[in-house]
Amino acid sequence: MTASIAAARPVRALIAEDEPILAAILAQSLQRLWPGLEILGPAPNGLAAVEQALELRPDVLFLDIKMPGQTGLEAAEELAERWDGAQPFPEVVFVTAYDDYALKAFEQAAADYVLKPVSDERLRRTVERLRQRLGSAGGPAHDGGMAALVEQMRALLPQAAAPERLSMIRAAVGNVVRMIPVQDVVYFQALDKYVTVATADSEALIRLPLKELLSQLDPALFCQVSRGAIVNMKQVASASRDEMGKLTLALHGRSDRLKVSPLFAHLFRQM
Repeated sequence: MTASIAAARPVRALIAEDEPILAAILAQSLQRLWPGLEILGPAPNGLAAVEQALELRPDVLFLDIKMPGQTGLEAAEELAERWDGAQPFPEVVFVTAYDDYALKAFEQAAADYVLKPVSDERLRRTVERLRQRLGSAGGPAHDGGMAALVEQMRALLPQAAAPERLSMIRAAVGNVVRMIPVQDVVYFQALDKYVTVATADSEALIRLPLKELLSQLDPALFCQVSRGAIVNMKQVASASRDEMGKLTLALHGRSDRLKVSPLFAHLFRQM
């Protein structure tokens, strides 16, 4: 958002927080520190945050990281994928409850955050940063910038032990179970309760959730390109944009194409 747009109407902020008292405290603090800010919401969970943000088009989005149904990180990813139109993607401030060590990591990553319980001193710095970014020509983080922010935040979450890498996929084709070498997979795509395993000459189904599947794949070979698809980067023939700027991938050995979310478009800038 440019300064001229900001001057035309009040800056609007949507708060996504599942604890009503904390949402009210944050709203009151923001109204005290940022006179003229229009407060939207609160959205009670991540799913509602995405839908309200798409409907209301806020300039700033305060996302609690831990919410029922969908985390703040997942909400940011989905919103980045579904955001369209001329209005810039909102500035995102993650609401956290992390210790001092994590807060130092946030500072080093230059990610905006608000610590629970809300501190006026810290929130004042966030407000100053937001007002500066909203008034600059550079605009908010989107595309690679949003992806980097989400990855920085995810790196601060407690990490489970890394699962063993998959070398073979057990997948159903009708009544037959096939053993598919992982390197032969062109892409995985979520479809209702199943995930399609696409090779150059066939397709099969597995019931492993896409998120769980991704953690078992070699990150040097497989990359997520949307909320519902993971691609084998060695199987990508080319990447192209249409007149609307939407990115799609052409794949070796297949006629179909994969759509790329704006959140992951930075992976293909060199192609």
